[in-house]
Amino acid sequence: MAVRYPHPLRPGDRIGVTSPSSGVPEVLKERLAAAIRAVEARGYEVVVGRCMDGSGHVSAPASERADELMSMLTDPSIRAVVPPWGGETALDLLPLLDRDRLRAAEPTWVVGYSDMSTLITPLTLLTGTATVHGNNLMDTPYRPPEGLVSWLDIVAAPPGHRFAQTPPNRHRANGRDDWQAHPDVSEYTLDTPGRWTRLDGTGDVDVTGRLIGGCVEMLCNLTGSPYLDVADFARTEAPEGLLVYVEAAEHEALTICRNLHGMRLAGFFDRANAVLVGRTSAPDAHSLTQHEAVLDALGSLNVPIVADVECGHVPPYLPLVNGARGRLVHTSTRSEIIQTLD
Repeated sequence: MAVRYPHPLRPGDRIGVTSPSSGVPEVLKERLAAAIRAVEARGYEVVVGRCMDGSGHVSAPASERADELMSMLTDPSIRAVVPPWGGETALDLLPLLDRDRLRAAEPTWVVGYSDMSTLITPLTLLTGTATVHGNNLMDTPYRPPEGLVSWLDIVAAPPGHRFAQTPPNRHRANGRDDWQAHPDVSEYTLDTPGRWTRLDGTGDVDVTGRLIGGCVEMLCNLTGSPYLDVADFARTEAPEGLLVYVEAAEHEALTICRNLHGMRLAGFFDRANAVLVGRTSAPDAHSLTQHEAVLDALGSLNVPIVADVECGHVPPYLPLVNGARGRLVHTSTRSEIIQTLD
């Protein structure tokens, strides 16, 4: 099963918006409208689904969310699907998705991070379709800082496209913009310097492998299940090994440490040539920092572990394509992730 890349989007194509997890509350509808305008400005038609209610922790019952997602993913006129954001329980959709229909359908780009990891990573593993771990819809109006790209750039790229991203070496330390008060905000406030950090030692890193990963708090619930068989994917699609990326959303360091230990024991990192760790604002524990939590759980892998990468919940965002060939370079003078869509 070769990795399948959806056709690149062109002006006039349709992009579906649905909430497989949490919907959008009324007070943030103006931000939703601004995000839709940002997509339309690229020349795309936006189709908004029915599952968008933000009054509870999910946008609709699981069966309705699954039906809408399946409908968009198997509709040949919809070329990409993006949620407003993540949420809490997208995993209740997994047994309701028809993987055979998805394999048979023309592949569609699916974009997102946070709770969307619960869906996009299994989609790549089970159907062989590349997915984008990157900005959600509500983040889309922000202009990427120099060195980074938007998910909109990736889904428009042709097969075989090769692109590099480098860290801007600054990020937002605390919180997010007030989208209720400023729904049209499009400039990041990146007020804190910060570079990538090698956790496992010193020396230059230059390593390749296919990319796979996501949010720790979400994926840890799937390890050991048929929805997250990374070892099988590596055997068939990445005999050269993997670049595995993980990121912590909000849980304190001891919980993340336990989660990563469990993922390692379940084989999630078995074929990793290196591990990328997203920058996090999640709290340290009284006896363990977030960096120490990663080393405690993954240090025995004896592969490079590079942390503070812009692939987490701390703006800005460095999109990673699940299934793409990747190259990670980290030296005293250069930090770069190169991805190739083949």
